[in-house]
Amino acid sequence: MFADSPKKSCLTNSQLLVVTSLFFTVVVNFPFLKAVFLATTPSTLHEWLFFFSVPIFLCALLIVFFTLSGALFFTKAVLAIHILVSSFLLYGTLVYGVLFDTSMIQNVVETDSGEALSYLNVSLLVFFVGLGLLPVLALFSQQIKGAFTTNLKSLLKINLLAILAIALIAAFLYKDYAAVGRNNKTLIKYVLPLAFYDSGYKFLRDNYLYPPLPYRILDSNPSIDEPALVAPKTLVVVVGETARADKFSLNGYARNTNPRLEALDVISFRDVTSCGTATAISVPCMFSNLSREKYNNRVAASQDNVLDIIHRAGYHVEWIDNNSSCKGVCKRIPNVPHDPSRDPQYCDGRYCQDEILLKQLATALAKESNRENRLIVLHTIGSHGPTYFKRYPQAYREFLPDCPRSDIQNCDLMQLTNTYDNTIFYTDFILAGIIRLLKDIPESSMLYISDHGESLGEKGLYLHGFPYHIAPEEQKMVPMIYWSRALTDSRYRQCVSALSNNAFSHDNLYDTLLGLASVNSTTYQQELDIFSTCQ
Repeated sequence: MFADSPKKSCLTNSQLLVVTSLFFTVVVNFPFLKAVFLATTPSTLHEWLFFFSVPIFLCALLIVFFTLSGALFFTKAVLAIHILVSSFLLYGTLVYGVLFDTSMIQNVVETDSGEALSYLNVSLLVFFVGLGLLPVLALFSQQIKGAFTTNLKSLLKINLLAILAIALIAAFLYKDYAAVGRNNKTLIKYVLPLAFYDSGYKFLRDNYLYPPLPYRILDSNPSIDEPALVAPKTLVVVVGETARADKFSLNGYARNTNPRLEALDVISFRDVTSCGTATAISVPCMFSNLSREKYNNRVAASQDNVLDIIHRAGYHVEWIDNNSSCKGVCKRIPNVPHDPSRDPQYCDGRYCQDEILLKQLATALAKESNRENRLIVLHTIGSHGPTYFKRYPQAYREFLPDCPRSDIQNCDLMQLTNTYDNTIFYTDFILAGIIRLLKDIPESSMLYISDHGESLGEKGLYLHGFPYHIAPEEQKMVPMIYWSRALTDSRYRQCVSALSNNAFSHDNLYDTLLGLASVNSTTYQQELDIFSTCQ
């Protein structure tokens, strides 16, 4: 099938289907077969028998799937689509360690054009040509021989044989398959393109096919605890992007990535975990009152989040975005959406560097009355990959040599580390700038927390978005930094500092923001408010 020929060779539909299924089994699903081998480490005859049955089972399954998906009548066109799609999927799995669950599909769907283009590089192009375009050209070089009815009968026979193979393997090795699947639940996510299509269907079902849930107001009458206020409050919440806790020198990192913050009166919390490993999950989850274990996108989108509650209590609440979007969190409050062309000084038409947020925050602080309680959320681009080098200006290339390319798997570890550390060094500058804008405002405070972390080649993984239950710590441990004018009170500072090594998570943010804003709400849970014992 994949050999060059000066003229078209001839195969029947069924032969073309079998050869393509073998190609998918051996080449496209090599990561799956490797994962099965590592999960089972066969040593006995029975274990080897199970392992060698897996590619047979998979090949038979692919034959049936390709037939049902249209190969019965449009063989070449259908198989070509599967090959092209799978070449991109295989690249993501091999290069970044991506698994295609529903959260990853959501990330793909919600990716804007600027973010999508950041993944384009020579490595991807070469991979797509080699395992996408060339196989498709080889596929179309085949001339289908035989009459339609003859090919139809042949396809049916091949499918009957495939179903028989599946039934025989299931009959004799069902317990082995059940045990391996039960103990290694992510294995099925490696099966391409089936895992992608399955997760894609579930995403479409949950977001577009199910009827919308009725909107639920969690608290219709929240209020501001006026006696607790000395003056109107100004609270700035900074949502970080892809920042790792272990890359902050405030948390013990050997490199001085936080020289400005270390000179300020800030407190860094060292043991904070995220709700998810991707923005599409973590951002709506952290502002929701749903715990990570109970979080559901549909439920969260159809009820109040903490910003809604604080806004309803009487605060001026505003979301200023320098990322792809607020993921639905800000749709009921005033917001400034992401505009990659808003200022040529900081923007290139696809992204803006986070310094744009300092300018927009200064404008927001100046236009709002000092007699009004206000909460402003700044959504940063932070350390978003793979083009880490675009997240900081030349003046902040502190650690060299860096890696000015998007195919980060081709950078050596030191280059990649330098590039990522430069993004944290620049974030340090941004957060210090925010504090400078707030330091002369009475009753002002800032809380910075990242949405998730990032893999930088550890265990062969890059970027983020891995299923949470098997995601590495690098994707789950996030920085959280607190500054407040109230920290000048030595007793308050001592109390908060004593909490800095305690374990917290995104689950604490909802109630912590209510506490910092002095908002009384029936939804408030004091035990989840990080600062409740120090107020």
